[in-house]
Amino acid sequence: MSFRPSCDPLASSSSSNTWSPLVQRLEQEQEQRQRQQQPRGGGTMVPPSQYGIKYAVHIISSHFGDLVAKVCECLLRRGPLTHRNIVRFMEISASQVKNCLLVLIQQNCVQAFSVEHPGGDEDESRRSTEYMAVFDNIIHRMRFPKFVAVVSQELDKECVELFQGLLQHGRLTLEKMIDRAKSGQDCPAQDATRETLSKLINARFVERCPDPEPHLSPPSEEEGRARKRTKFSKVAAEPQTIEERVLAAAAPMEAKRFLTIFHTTTEEDGQKTECSFPGVGEKRKCDALESDKELGSDGSQVLWRVNVQEFMHRFRHKACVENVRERLDGGAAVALNAMLETSRSMEKKVKTDNAGPLTINTIYEEVMKGEAGRAMTLDHLRASLVMLGCERGTDESYQIDLKNIIELAQNEEVESVVLKRYGREAYRIFRLLSKANRLIETDKISSTAFVDKTETSKILFRLWKDEFLHMEKVVVTGPRQTQFLLWKVNKSTLWPHVLDEMYHAALNLNLRVAYELEKENELLNLPIEKRSGPLEKRYNRLRTVRLLLESSLMKLDDAIMLFHDF
Repeated sequence: MSFRPSCDPLASSSSSNTWSPLVQRLEQEQEQRQRQQQPRGGGTMVPPSQYGIKYAVHIISSHFGDLVAKVCECLLRRGPLTHRNIVRFMEISASQVKNCLLVLIQQNCVQAFSVEHPGGDEDESRRSTEYMAVFDNIIHRMRFPKFVAVVSQELDKECVELFQGLLQHGRLTLEKMIDRAKSGQDCPAQDATRETLSKLINARFVERCPDPEPHLSPPSEEEGRARKRTKFSKVAAEPQTIEERVLAAAAPMEAKRFLTIFHTTTEEDGQKTECSFPGVGEKRKCDALESDKELGSDGSQVLWRVNVQEFMHRFRHKACVENVRERLDGGAAVALNAMLETSRSMEKKVKTDNAGPLTINTIYEEVMKGEAGRAMTLDHLRASLVMLGCERGTDESYQIDLKNIIELAQNEEVESVVLKRYGREAYRIFRLLSKANRLIETDKISSTAFVDKTETSKILFRLWKDEFLHMEKVVVTGPRQTQFLLWKVNKSTLWPHVLDEMYHAALNLNLRVAYELEKENELLNLPIEKRSGPLEKRYNRLRTVRLLLESSLMKLDDAIMLFHDF
């Protein structure tokens, strides 16, 4: 049974007139502190937490060894560094650092960039090359099986094999892909590899690699004043954090990102035709083709990599649909899925907050494509759209806020953690504070949540000690000095704390899997015919434990994406 407060918990308090102005002042001061703690530029990129760094370092260590992991950890903890500074901090040879950086760059885990030092002139001596660890790409390495599953559902076996090669090598040119295919048993033709790559590009599963070393100039005074003017405007300000500036400068322009310039031979007429991504402006396409002449006339030297954004885009939509299915019903899930599928071509970024606006007829056309939607009538669809909370336009167009669905899913995830860890009474108290979204006094929490006052105080202090609640003390002076303890769920600090705990749990699960495999290493190396009797039982036990741990890790990763990537 879920607890839903029917009214404002502070509205009927007899002492609210005494300390209500103090509560408002405390909330204003708290909001001001939160704004000051936000990163410049209002970006969504949050510095990795301590367990997030440990988790990323463990991933790199298990994939590429301890030396590469140490270089990666140095960049994660200290931020962008030059090659010389990495050598100084690591106390290893320059050649070892160089080789480690080359591995990390090849695997898209490090991005190089050149920076012009303030006060320098235009000559090259004032510029230096720095290296920045890309935390998100490191964590994405644990999602490679999910990526392969999506590709295998939509494309053929040849596309899956080529896609797995890109996951293994990080980035490849067409020439390397052809050489890799020729090393196999079937030895497919060059045109077959080009056609397979074209399918992956057209599905947006593969994209061009970013600029290997973009240049960052120090922001001028005029640019700084312009950003200050647009700080509170509706137009998004230019990214100001170093991570955002580097990734934005390195990203290829949209006209070139999915553009293919190699030629394929058709089976019908044997003629060579140029492959290019449809929908690109002719002028921008020509500019991109001109810039690729240096990389070979057939585009064989262009570097390609997996487009992680496309998969995050799909996982985000799937999470929204599943949340709506569990929270509302199947009809609402079908309606939401239809809106997302229809508006997919309109969305250019992974984190798009809205889907639509779409007319009722457009949505219904997409609904009818699925077996579950063929039984829906227009009235049923309208009722499902109302249930979703869609905004209705004058021409019966509908628009839904995906950000609200994600926030509800995040709330449910944290509430489930509180329920399992602290019990049902703590769950009711936490849910009350989460929905109130304001400071509430202890006595009012006790009376509204129907929990004994003494037990309420114990639960509140326990949640506060574990950083699930924020507490403020208010002292009211007068004939009798009274102290009030006010409680609130501060999501701006709680969500990063929950995410850090998830990284900690994911790290522990990975360590446990590694421990189980290392403990039974000799058993795994035995031939199958020798695994009999007790050895077979040990092997079956290991397989069951591994399956349980890895399935738990996959579910935990879904929760990590909910808080970090969505």
